[in-house]
Amino acid sequence: MSYMAWGPYVSVAQKRRKAEREVAKLKKKGQSIEPVVIEGKKIAASFWGKAWCDNLERYSDYESRLPRGRSYVRNGAVVDLKLAKGEVLALVQGSSLYKIKITIEPTAKKRWKSICQDCTGSIDSLVELLQGRMAKSVMDRVCREVDGLFPAPKEIKLSCSCPDGARMCKHVAATLYGVGARLDRKPQLLFALRGVDESELLAGAASGAGLSELSSTNANVLADDDVGALFGLEMADGADSAAANPIVVKNGRKRPQASPDKVVAGKKTGTAKSSKSKSVTAITAKKRAAKEPARPVKRAA
Repeated sequence: MSYMAWGPYVSVAQKRRKAEREVAKLKKKGQSIEPVVIEGKKIAASFWGKAWCDNLERYSDYESRLPRGRSYVRNGAVVDLKLAKGEVLALVQGSSLYKIKITIEPTAKKRWKSICQDCTGSIDSLVELLQGRMAKSVMDRVCREVDGLFPAPKEIKLSCSCPDGARMCKHVAATLYGVGARLDRKPQLLFALRGVDESELLAGAASGAGLSELSSTNANVLADDDVGALFGLEMADGADSAAANPIVVKNGRKRPQASPDKVVAGKKTGTAKSSKSKSVTAITAKKRAAKEPARPVKRAA
């Protein structure tokens, strides 16, 4: 009878400490490290992060290794993750520190053009797009399984330095889930990963023209209302604010003119009203005194 040799059990706490030591070593060498940090049980909370993870779980090719991958990424095993055009590079802590490289084919130009055309007239803001606040029909089109923006298994090449001979090991699965967590903070990385420019979606919506006639440079500039929506602010024009309170020079002194919000129906209120109240009261008193007849003076008997 043959027995399978199992390595010594390593607790989650031990793995975390080991991962922290490895990260410290890499930082000491001057290497830029971007770990994946999961807070709570949810790997992703935003639209794009959840959509990536949902797409990952659609494919039966990955089904057997995904649960271990979820456990690894939640426990902080993905100590470094970097996304670039068509490529994901990661370091995952297991019994050793393993190097993962995932290559993803760029989105075909025909497919991307079709996505942009189908979304024409439906996208008004890059902020709304990246926040996943577009109409359901738009998001369903972008995330469509067959011809959407997410890659299919046949478009992905997986590589890990671990001895596991499976096409997808738990370290690769953890890395793919780490991508979903990273898209929570930087959803624009999805478009960079697939080799497309997200601003073309907005440019197509704005002009209604073909992609060959679009200028993506202009679409990259966020309008004031877009910035306000992103940060929850009401944007005000600085020039208008300055014009609202111009400085008036009078008798050698600079004095601010009355603000427009203190002018009602052609009359000034606030400080302007108080400055005239005394003179108006004095004039009115004189007019009344002139109209009233003189009263006789009573003399003592």
